[in-house]
Amino acid sequence: MNLASKVIVVTGGASGIGRALCERFAEEGPEKIVVTDLDHGGASKVADTVCGDAFALDVRDGDAIRSFVEQVEARYGRVDLFCSNAGILSLDGEPWWATSAPDSTWQAMWEIHVMAHVHAARACLPGMLARGEGYFLNTASAAGLLNQIGDAAYSTTKHAAIGFAEALAITHGDDGIKVSVLCPQAVATGMVENLGGGARAGAGEAASVDGVLSAADVASAAVAGLAEERFLILPHPEVESYRQAKARDYDRWLGGMRKLRRKVGFGKDFH
Repeated sequence: MNLASKVIVVTGGASGIGRALCERFAEEGPEKIVVTDLDHGGASKVADTVCGDAFALDVRDGDAIRSFVEQVEARYGRVDLFCSNAGILSLDGEPWWATSAPDSTWQAMWEIHVMAHVHAARACLPGMLARGEGYFLNTASAAGLLNQIGDAAYSTTKHAAIGFAEALAITHGDDGIKVSVLCPQAVATGMVENLGGGARAGAGEAASVDGVLSAADVASAAVAGLAEERFLILPHPEVESYRQAKARDYDRWLGGMRKLRRKVGFGKDFH
């Protein structure tokens, strides 16, 4: 996808990867970048730097996303690229079982990591299908291809996000709809930097085993992936070898992940 003269929407655009995407997209000469976030003030600051528009948007609200897309289409005629980027991180918590996180955490992650992508597609597909073209860039995570030690809800919903992106690409690829999923490992954003110490730091160490990229690096990888119209965009190239190893021998891969869990402080005597 050539981003020049395109109308681009980025959710979760006030900070982190979302902000970096907006800033990097601006270098490609789009017609307009529409920055959305729950933090309208933060979205406005980013929009000002990229000559864009800012909207307050709760991606858990399907009606709000539909209304928002209608406003963008009324103003600019279309949405060429919708970047469903909003995300949260919580971790399992004590006693660090795969079931430790409360239902409220599981529900929030389901709504933000999965249903937000569904809501965006529902809102954008009618216009995109009528034009015979459109693009979705959904931010998932390497955790959606592999796993995230210490955060079962995050891993599970990121897997689901990739599953939905696959369905979107399979169902609508012949209609001219393109789909990419952005799957980084650790990125130097507030979400990772605020993990703190103890077990939470161990979860961060597991995620950063191949280094911590800047958000700008991830955004550049996203632009390169969009240019090639690749489904999987992997800013950490090591993820591809892990994905292949997982497919070759699931049991061996699971054993390796348990070994990594012990290495970062989640040993058998952890509890």
